[in-house]
Amino acid sequence: MASPHSPASATFGARIRDARLRLGLSQIQVWQISGIHFTNIGKIERGEANPALHTIIRLADAVQVDPGELITGLTAADLPEDDRARVLPENVREEAIRRRGH
Repeated sequence: MASPHSPASATFGARIRDARLRLGLSQIQVWQISGIHFTNIGKIERGEANPALHTIIRLADAVQVDPGELITGLTAADLPEDDRARVLPENVREEAIRRRGH
């Protein structure tokens, strides 16, 4: 079994799975509702995939939750190390905001 891409992927996937199970739906039923193949749903639920925005919205609709609930509380700290390195340090971010304001 592949490991989760990141804590963010694992958290998102667990939230999808929990919502699906609360409704008593199988992955195949979510596939039939959302059009997202059940193998992809399984990968997402295990945190092995990073779904695109449209996929997030379709899954949220299928499991009857607001898409925002699926990502609430996730931050850059939940991303893989290589993605976190791209986050600007606070002093660089402040300088960019200051320059944009002039």
